[in-house]
Amino acid sequence: MAFRTRQPRCLLRRMILPPQTPSLPYVGSGVAQRRQIATRARDAAEQMMRRFANHVTVRRQVLDGNQLQKLSLTLGRPHLHPGLDVTESPPPDGTPLPPGYHLVYFTPGGLESELGSDGTDMAFNAPAPFTRRMWAGGRMTWKTPAQLLVGAQAEERTRLLSATPKKSRNGGEMVLVEVEKELWGPDGLALVDQRSWIFRPEVPAAHASATWSVQDTTVRGPSTVEDVDAGYGYPYRRLRWSPVGLFRFSALTFNGHKIHYDGSWTRDVENHPGCVVHGPLNLISMLDYWRDVCGENPVGGIRYRAIAPIYAGEMYQISAQDPIESADEKSWDILVQKGDEFCMKGTITTPSIAI
Repeated sequence: MAFRTRQPRCLLRRMILPPQTPSLPYVGSGVAQRRQIATRARDAAEQMMRRFANHVTVRRQVLDGNQLQKLSLTLGRPHLHPGLDVTESPPPDGTPLPPGYHLVYFTPGGLESELGSDGTDMAFNAPAPFTRRMWAGGRMTWKTPAQLLVGAQAEERTRLLSATPKKSRNGGEMVLVEVEKELWGPDGLALVDQRSWIFRPEVPAAHASATWSVQDTTVRGPSTVEDVDAGYGYPYRRLRWSPVGLFRFSALTFNGHKIHYDGSWTRDVENHPGCVVHGPLNLISMLDYWRDVCGENPVGGIRYRAIAPIYAGEMYQISAQDPIESADEKSWDILVQKGDEFCMKGTITTPSIAI
């Protein structure tokens, strides 16, 4: 996968969208059962808050250049930074990590037998029946001048911020879990990474595998990314991820979540039409796009929210709106969409005056 730039033959084309997921009852039907699952959502959230009260997990790791090289190549970027080609060899010690690339470090550990039924790390998973995890959003704040550097030892401090019972747009019960990770480098606190996941109840077997009619789920060809001149403002970036690309990202992040590589699980259990593009992968792609076409100063922070899934083989795009500038900072709205459907939205901020 390599970058290409071309002039469009016309303005943005409408892309064909996949069928919408039908609404599924989470447990049978009836008022009593809906009340039961709502009570269990409250109990699950309270149980998590009690379990992780005042608990901080500390891990230390050397930021290996080989891991960074493999991520950059998986993203189709032979140059990690301008002028730094990592095609044949990893970046040297002292190289700063690009924004978001820390996601391939401090990956989940443990035995396979300790994972959830969907392959997810259970460290901050909600208790059953809320076993279907999706990345919901979060925010990151970079603490200049401290940096995360290749070859340096870093420390990650993780704590649970909150666990809250919520309702989805179709009225289903779920648990919203928010975690904060502080990453410390040789010069002190470098990054605060707050992540949000939603946990929905498992799909009853009676409803699994009968909700999609997929004629052909084969995705051929490699992942692609190209920048297209829209004729005004910033160019937009068009992406398409293959199952191979998704698998490589799962391997780099040691993410066993089956929705990203196991087609039968994705369709028959999770009720998706195909393998799901990782939320963190889209987040890194948003940050890469910004630093390529918008970035003037070092990034200060990003707030982002996942709205709708993107699947392997689907073409989608990333675009930016003109920045809003105040006395203290500039902010860009970054949009991820397929056709007219927004899949992720983010706001990137940076100081108005470079530090």
